[in-house]
Formats: sequence, C-alpha cells, structure tokens
Amino acid sequence: MRDIFNGMPADQLGADGWEKPWSGPNGGSCVETKKVGGGRIAVRQSRDPSGPALICTTAAMAGFVEGAKNGLADFLL
Repeated sequence: MRDIFNGMPADQLGADGWEKPWSGPNGGSCVETKKVGGGRIAVRQSRDPSGPALICTTAAMAGFVEGAKNGLADFLL
C-alpha cells in the first residue's frame, strides 16, 4: 500500500470512489469522502480536488458524525 498521510494531495488518492455525502443544494462547494483502506477515510474539498486531504480513522469519522447529530457542531452555524 502506498503511503497515505494527512495533508497529501487528494488527487494522489485517485479519481474513483469519492462520494459527496454533504453536497450543497446547488451542487456547489461540497465535502467529498473516500475510504482509503486500513480503516481510514479521506476528506477533501470538491472544488479543490488536488488540494490537501484530511485522513482520519473510521472511528474518528463516526465520532464526528455522531457529535454533529447530537448538536455538538451547532455553534458553527
């Protein structure tokens, strides 16, 4: 497996497999995610597909999603 690290150019992870679970209503600026193996998930900004990728564990992503569902990120709105 090639080295996958936080901040790497997201386009080095390939073009296939990216999903837009949090797409905006007009298809604009979106967060894209991709499973990259080893229990990790890559996150990137769709308007900058070669920009830096945030690499997190499946457990970290689950915690983020659960926290957002419980209102822990409401202060951002």
